[in-house]
Amino acid sequence: MAFTSLAFLLVFPLAVLLYYITPAKYRLYTLLVTSYIFYINVKPVYVLLLAGVTISTFIFTTLISRTENEYRKKAAMIANIILILLPLFYFKYFGAINDGMISLLKHYGLSWPMPQIKLFLPVGISFYTFMAIGYTIDVYNEEIEAEKNLATVALFISFFPLVLSGPIERAKNMLPQFQQFKLPAYNIIVSGMKLMLWGYFMKLVVANRIGIYVDAVYNTVHEQNGTSLLLATLLTPFQIYADLGGYSLIAIGTAQILGFKVIDNFKRPFFAVSMADLWRRWHISLITWLTDYVYTPLVFAFRKYKMKGVIMALMTTFLISGLWHAASLTFIVWGLLQGLYLSFEALTNKKRVVFEKKYGLNNKGWYVLLNICITFMLFSASQVFGRADNIDSALSIYNKIIFQQGRLFIGDGPSLLIYIFIGLIMLLVKDFTDEYTPLKFLLFNNKNKTIRVIAYTSIIIFILLIGVFDGGQFLYFKF
Repeated sequence: MAFTSLAFLLVFPLAVLLYYITPAKYRLYTLLVTSYIFYINVKPVYVLLLAGVTISTFIFTTLISRTENEYRKKAAMIANIILILLPLFYFKYFGAINDGMISLLKHYGLSWPMPQIKLFLPVGISFYTFMAIGYTIDVYNEEIEAEKNLATVALFISFFPLVLSGPIERAKNMLPQFQQFKLPAYNIIVSGMKLMLWGYFMKLVVANRIGIYVDAVYNTVHEQNGTSLLLATLLTPFQIYADLGGYSLIAIGTAQILGFKVIDNFKRPFFAVSMADLWRRWHISLITWLTDYVYTPLVFAFRKYKMKGVIMALMTTFLISGLWHAASLTFIVWGLLQGLYLSFEALTNKKRVVFEKKYGLNNKGWYVLLNICITFMLFSASQVFGRADNIDSALSIYNKIIFQQGRLFIGDGPSLLIYIFIGLIMLLVKDFTDEYTPLKFLLFNNKNKTIRVIAYTSIIIFILLIGVFDGGQFLYFKF
């Protein structure tokens, strides 16, 4: 059940009401049943995988907590990680590996009776798998005690605001909240509704509108010139941000209305002044997960190599990030590009800091703007690999952007681009004020009730008038 579906908008208020009127000691089970119904509505059979990951995680974290033998504890941790990774590897990577073997054999003139395999990826599997792994590792490292109630673990892994596309939460944040089930105060509920409203604006008005143009251009690369491809490439990061960022705000707001505090997932990423800064602001829950469970252990393991070890850890971490997104060569290149960007910044960081301090550049607006633009351009360039069908297509896009300028593709008329830039300007203005003047130009949080009502009404009108309600599912459902 997608957040943008009419079914969700009708069912969610009823689910909230049922949760509120349920006695506190039974709210765990009300929320658990609601979460499973929510997930079953996507595709019933996939709930078996969700339940399997939950049961495996509960059993092995219990074993880890009950044994004092370090070897057995580590064996239990590794066993559970392998078990809960198996479905992810099968559904996400087996088909790609199988097809790759067929292509390789054909290349050498060999034939093998292996049929091509197309598997439908269970929605949310990449997200709840990482949550289960993180919980298992935290129990092993004694950062959190193993939960004794299976229902609580089940709710953590299946919690319906998060299960489809994150944010990727941590057990040490959510499990204590799942033991209290206090109803939220009025101001918290209102705050959650504001987050949801802005999330719907980001998704329906910004992401879906941009998606129409980007899809039209990228799906016909051979027919497009460099000018149109350049615009589509520059719009792609905004589409992803508005899509996943919008989903995250709806998820965070939904959880908040129920009384739960969830990690922020984006923090105005297009005002980042470096790639390292951008990755502290972009898909925060994934990056902090990778930092804690991949990058930091690798840096420790490679510590004798000093800076070379940091570079190896960065490259490995973002290679895994690319593979997490998709089992394709394009996303491997995408991940390696992020690693290269960050490695270059790490290698030049000291010289850059000295240079900036010497000339007092950090306080100069033009220098900050220059860094923001460079960071955005680098990130946009890397997204070509995330969006292109294959490496040849990505290289063709670069070639056309550089050498084959022409008349801008506008589709059936200029109205689409006009609507895109209206939504985009509104999004960037809000992010700008939140970044640089957070206590000024308040709309949703203005002390004047009239201004607040006008702000809410205006956003709702924009959603209803220029929102695209048939723009497809959220992009990260496929990951």
